[in-house]
Amino acid sequence: MLTLDQFKEARSVLRGVIDDTELVHSNYFSDLCGNEVYLKPENLQVTGAYKIRGAYYKTSKLTDEQKAKGLITASAGNHAQGVAYAAKVAGVKATVVMPTTTPLMKVNRTKQHGADVILHGSVFDDAAEHAMKLAEEQGLTYIPPFNDLEIACGQGTIAYEIFQSLPDVDIILVPIGGGGLAAGVSTLAKLLNPNVKVIGVEPTGAASMKASVEAGHVVTLPSAVTIADGVAVRTPGDLVFPYIQENVDELITIDDDELVDTFLDIMENHKMIVENAGLLSVAALKHLKCKGKNIVSILSGGNMDVITMASLVQYGLINRGRVFTFSVMLPDRPGELLHVAEIVAKQKGNIIKLEHNQFVSINRQSKVELRVTLEAFGHEHKSAILKAMQNEGYDAFLVDSTSIYD
Repeated sequence: MLTLDQFKEARSVLRGVIDDTELVHSNYFSDLCGNEVYLKPENLQVTGAYKIRGAYYKTSKLTDEQKAKGLITASAGNHAQGVAYAAKVAGVKATVVMPTTTPLMKVNRTKQHGADVILHGSVFDDAAEHAMKLAEEQGLTYIPPFNDLEIACGQGTIAYEIFQSLPDVDIILVPIGGGGLAAGVSTLAKLLNPNVKVIGVEPTGAASMKASVEAGHVVTLPSAVTIADGVAVRTPGDLVFPYIQENVDELITIDDDELVDTFLDIMENHKMIVENAGLLSVAALKHLKCKGKNIVSILSGGNMDVITMASLVQYGLINRGRVFTFSVMLPDRPGELLHVAEIVAKQKGNIIKLEHNQFVSINRQSKVELRVTLEAFGHEHKSAILKAMQNEGYDAFLVDSTSIYD
């Protein structure tokens, strides 16, 4: 069982290895949900995620014989870097199996820490199966990414830091993939204060822990489809599952669209990059019914590649009506393009891109298509611009804006 003495030992082992990521009070999210919200920025942790805690502590508990065999693990990215880092410090060889869909940055960072990387399967569960097979065939020491009590114990040290900075915390929001982080944090939190409420947060497309809790036993989802690749787990850990059942008070699921909005919120208001899995605990703030509580959202990681970031910004702006495209048919004569630009300018719209298609009709004198992509302040402003176009006699209508940067 996970005990207070074990958590104390883990904290001692990790002292000087990890950063005590200080809580950040968020005026923006506090005003948004009517509570006092604090962010636990594990995205700023060594290796860019909380996973270093469990990986390093687990490695410290291995015998010299186990280390000498070489380490192997499976990971969607963050645990990979934690194991690679711990293995480098211990002076042993590490192999990491990652899904083929793993962002390039996570792959490269893992290699930079000295580990050998094997890409296998489309989801974490495929990679884990392959890693365990290689461990058996080659006699390697397998380091579980979440289904291990020593791993969970290392992850749980986050709770110490939360209580140290905010002794009167009421609610802790924690992302859930396989369950190691939630098991560790919730167990230690309850040991420190049985009255604290711990809420686990999963993506709707990979809510394997919620399905398991509802069933009363670990279940395997047929698929795990979500942009939160770090928690895209079809089967949660059976060893940590009882701790989730006992210590996690509630489970919330979040749609991917909510993560897109939350990414913009975090970036614009706190100037931080947080990966989709780490955004779950922030997106969940809007789902809480309470008011006036002290709430901590754990930002589990920040390892996101630039292409993914660009996509999130683009889709986020489109979802909020801050970027959109409209199409309008114009007679092919001088001054029409200028007239459209003047209408947009009067409405304080900012044109980003123009596409003038003269081949939409055989009769060019009759009509050509103009597509205008522009910035706006939101959906109301967008509607006002379209209304102004229509008031001037133009049949303007919205078109898909998702390829505006092509």
